Amino acid sequence: MTPTPASQQLFDRARAVSPGGVNSPVRAFRAVGGTPIFMASGRGAWLTDVDGRRYVDLVGSWGPMLLGHAHPEVIAAVGEAAARGTSFGTPSEPEVLLAEEIVDRTSAESVRMVSSGTEATMSAIRLARGFTGRNKIVKFAGCYHGHVDALLAQAGSGVVTLGLPETPGVPAHVTADTIVLPYNDRAAVEAAFAEHGDQIACLITEAAAGNMGVVPPEPGFNQFLSQICAQNGALFISDEVMTGFRVTRAGHWGLDGQREGWTPDLVTYGKVMGGGFPAAAFGGRRDVMEQLAPVGPVYQAGTLSGNPIATTAGLTTLRLADAAAYERLDAVSAQLQSLVRDALDPTGLPYVLQNAGNMFSVFWGVDAPVTDFAGAQAQEAWRYKPFFHAMLDAGVYLPPSAFECWFVSAAHDEEALSRIAEALPGAARAAAQATTES
Repeated sequence: MTPTPASQQLFDRARAVSPGGVNSPVRAFRAVGGTPIFMASGRGAWLTDVDGRRYVDLVGSWGPMLLGHAHPEVIAAVGEAAARGTSFGTPSEPEVLLAEEIVDRTSAESVRMVSSGTEATMSAIRLARGFTGRNKIVKFAGCYHGHVDALLAQAGSGVVTLGLPETPGVPAHVTADTIVLPYNDRAAVEAAFAEHGDQIACLITEAAAGNMGVVPPEPGFNQFLSQICAQNGALFISDEVMTGFRVTRAGHWGLDGQREGWTPDLVTYGKVMGGGFPAAAFGGRRDVMEQLAPVGPVYQAGTLSGNPIATTAGLTTLRLADAAAYERLDAVSAQLQSLVRDALDPTGLPYVLQNAGNMFSVFWGVDAPVTDFAGAQAQEAWRYKPFFHAMLDAGVYLPPSAFECWFVSAAHDEEALSRIAEALPGAARAAAQATTES
């Protein structure tokens, strides 16, 4: 591992004042070992750390940086917005413009701005319960919907990365109304609704699972979920915090919802729609959304919701995310997936590479498609540690977890792809030669 003394110094200082030295657990490198890299700047497809080392970035702030870091038009718009004031505590034009852009792109008829994906899913669940008068919710093992108490049961993302059991601090009664089912399992969904159908307020799922690695829905699965919810008077919530505006201009709904003819009752967004700032939203059917205060009785509020700088950054990002940008994203992702296969195939190491649009990830030591959380957990995730560090030493920054997906941007050019191509063969050999003790 290449020494990073400035990062080490900052990490030592951070641990003295913050739990684990980080403000989000997966950043701590616990799953891969070593010192977390502290970044000083980003531009385009590249990050520069506090030790002056440059990396091709395949994390993209966990998805928001669709156009790459510090896009000049986004930076200019944010600067102009900041000069007008950072927060008003009143309505402002940018939040209206961003809401109009989201409604224009998606199935949502009405949206409410919040500040994080967790807040979006929490609010959508509350609204679904208020609208239906029911309490039970259905989720899938391995799907992560933020750190909402009721949704942390068998969650993905940092929960599975760190190997955490059921999270302390969440009382049993809080998850008593949460029904957790295997992903992509229609029979399990049918059985749950047969037993609890008149008590289920909603079913929530990632539009395409990306927090246990990328596990796409089987063809027709989301359509099936939408139909069974409608048949039982429950609401279907599609979590597009990760996929929204990333895999198409309309999110994952643009990949299969429009083709298969299903529409979620509620949908959650985040990441890309904030352009790198804390912004998220939930939306959906107008009759459901109008149960929110001040129109209806379901209370939800946020001091910084619709923040003028965050909404300006998001609006500018979405306006720049035109057809050419999505064509570039898909092309870069396809080229990168091909490079990964070209590096891994000669090693003889079994693996599966799965994608949902331009998001993808690798499952290590398996030779059959991964369709659910159990399959994701069965991989030889320990092989990712040497792979990760070999890539890092070669100047490529990957997610520090085998259970997260890789993100590309429209700014990934031939220089960035060449750096990755040079790094991959050595990293692939390191993964293939790894042992559980290494």
